[in-house]
Amino acid sequence: MSIKSRMRLLALLGLGVTAFLGACSPTIDHRGYLPRQSDLQQLQIGMSKTEVEGLLGSPSTTATVNHAGDSYYYISSVVEQQGFLDPKEVDRKVLALRFSQIDQLESFAHYGLEDGQVININSRETPTRGKELTILQQVFSNIGRFDPAVPQ
Repeated sequence: MSIKSRMRLLALLGLGVTAFLGACSPTIDHRGYLPRQSDLQQLQIGMSKTEVEGLLGSPSTTATVNHAGDSYYYISSVVEQQGFLDPKEVDRKVLALRFSQIDQLESFAHYGLEDGQVININSRETPTRGKELTILQQVFSNIGRFDPAVPQ
């Protein structure tokens, strides 16, 4: 093997190793919107809903039930995905604003990923009664139960 072909082989091998290692680095995705710190400092209890929207912009979502006043939520998250693995949320920030029935800011709070709880709304499993048998248990459960004297 000549020196030129060895150099090409080493360059190709180096390129392959670089591509392999580059594919292993995580992909980081920033989702949502969180207002700037300077805007959050201007937030004051008693502000009207339109003043808050003018200062912070439209919320990510609002409360679905308007029982004692409306609520706005500004949500931001960082999701990391490594190769073919499922994406994993590594950071989440939520700014929750609660308004009175006359649309004035009553309270606000910051929440993070550690404050969240996982709620399984629909597990897509139907509960069944009785004992669930595996395929092998179903096949072998009838061994010894056959009685030729009983008409079929």
